[in-house]
Amino acid sequence: MLYLDRPAWPWRGRLWSHLISDVSYAELHAFAEALGAPRRGFDRDHYDIPADRFAAAVWLGAQVVPSRELVRLLRAADLRRPKHLVSQRSPAPR
Repeated sequence: MLYLDRPAWPWRGRLWSHLISDVSYAELHAFAEALGAPRRGFDRDHYDIPADRFAAAVWLGAQVVPSRELVRLLRAADLRRPKHLVSQRSPAPR
């Protein structure tokens, strides 16, 4: 399943959402590609999605949840990759 928080994160003059999967990174990458999100939007365990793509992500099937729920879902699926634990030599995401 894919999940998305509401666009509330400001960066470079825009608001952003976070898109995650609780199944696999492969599912997340495939969904992001269908959404038209560039791979550079992937950050360790989520995609940063601009507010103008929020409605399309929901239309494609992403469930809207609070930001804290995203972290809980990632941890429960063992897909959380916190910044302090990720190094340049970390294994490739699954």
